[in-house]
Amino acid sequence: MALPVILLAEDSINDRDLALAALSESGLPNEVVWLEDGQRVLDYLAAPPPDRRHAVLLLDLKMPKIDGLEVLAALKADAALRSLPVVMLTSSREERDVVKSYDLGVNAYVVKPVGFDELVAALQEVGVFWAVLNKVAP
Repeated sequence: MALPVILLAEDSINDRDLALAALSESGLPNEVVWLEDGQRVLDYLAAPPPDRRHAVLLLDLKMPKIDGLEVLAALKADAALRSLPVVMLTSSREERDVVKSYDLGVNAYVVKPVGFDELVAALQEVGVFWAVLNKVAP
């Protein structure tokens, strides 16, 4: 069986490229699927490719069309999707964003580090935990 996929929801091309490079540098063998906005996340998860398991959704908070909080609320309200681990990966340090994310059922909230080395370290830890150590629901 294939390794579970890491989903990356990020609207910024620069942040996407940094996250993909950081995940690659971390050595995780999991495929990463990039989705550029909240609507794409919901569309993808409504009809995922067959036989695909997802390790985690790395979800940006501020995205066009549908923001991260709205995506999170929709996922956690859907019985078929609520077990998908969601890590808010954002630049927001706002207390209200952290509180709202946890109120909606986020599994973790990670503020994006500014430096590339710090981002690699953070994504390596997040990736190893969610893609390797964590047992994915069938």
